Amino acid sequence: MPIYSEKVMEYFMNPRNVGEIDNPDGVGEVGNPVCGDMMTFYIKVKDKRLEDVKFKTFGCGAAIAVSSMVSEMAKGKTLDEAKKITPELVAKELDGLPKNKFHCSNLGAQALSKAIDSYLKKQAKGGKK
Repeated sequence: MPIYSEKVMEYFMNPRNVGEIDNPDGVGEVGNPVCGDMMTFYIKVKDKRLEDVKFKTFGCGAAIAVSSMVSEMAKGKTLDEAKKITPELVAKELDGLPKNKFHCSNLGAQALSKAIDSYLKKQAKGGKK
């Protein structure tokens, strides 16, 4: 059984920003068929900043902790800043993840990035800058 940091346990036991956003500006979904983790991120954008970030995650404790941490790290950031959230940064913020759970931090960063991409695609179609 992996040994988790206190911070991972805290974010797993008391996840922040769980849920969906009505009429989200962007949605990103990723899954890992090997471990069965599924993450969906919802974002609200205002003035090119992430005004709100919510997630729904089906997975292990590390996946839930990662989703929670990514949502907190991204909230209030510009889209460009949020795009720079890497799996390594997420793992570092959680005081480390066991090697066999590091893929969870990849999923969190990917789901956020996909949500931002879906927002940018919508903007491009609508012609808004």
